Amino acid sequence: QVKLVESGGGLVQPGGSRRLSCVVSGGIFSNSVMGWYRQGPGKQRERVAVITSGGTTNYADSVKGRFTISRDNAKNTVYLQMNSLKTEDTAFYYCNVDDDYWGQGIQVIVSS
Repeated sequence: QVKLVESGGGLVQPGGSRRLSCVVSGGIFSNSVMGWYRQGPGKQRERVAVITSGGTTNYADSVKGRFTISRDNAKNTVYLQMNSLKTEDTAFYYCNVDDDYWGQGIQVIVSS
C-alpha cells in the first residue's frame, strides 16, 4: 500500500523559510513524477511544483524564484524548500506522486 507522509509544516513569519518533506513508502518511485500542491482558505487546490524522475522541475508562477522542489530517490523523499514566505502562501500543502497518490496534507501558516 502506497503511503505518503508530509512533515515540516507550522507557523512561520512573513519573509521566513520552511522546508517540507514527504516520505513515500509502499513502492519504488524513482521513475515517478513527484509534486506539491496546496489549498489555501477558500481557494481551490493548486499545483505548486513538480519534479520528474530526471530532475526537470516546473513551478507555479506565484512561487517561482522563492520555492525549490527536490528529491532524493534513495530515500523515496521529495522536498519543498520555501523561502521569502508571504501570507498568501498560507495553505495546506499536499504531496503527490504521479497524480495518483496523495499525502494527508500539512498546514503552513505564514503570519506575524
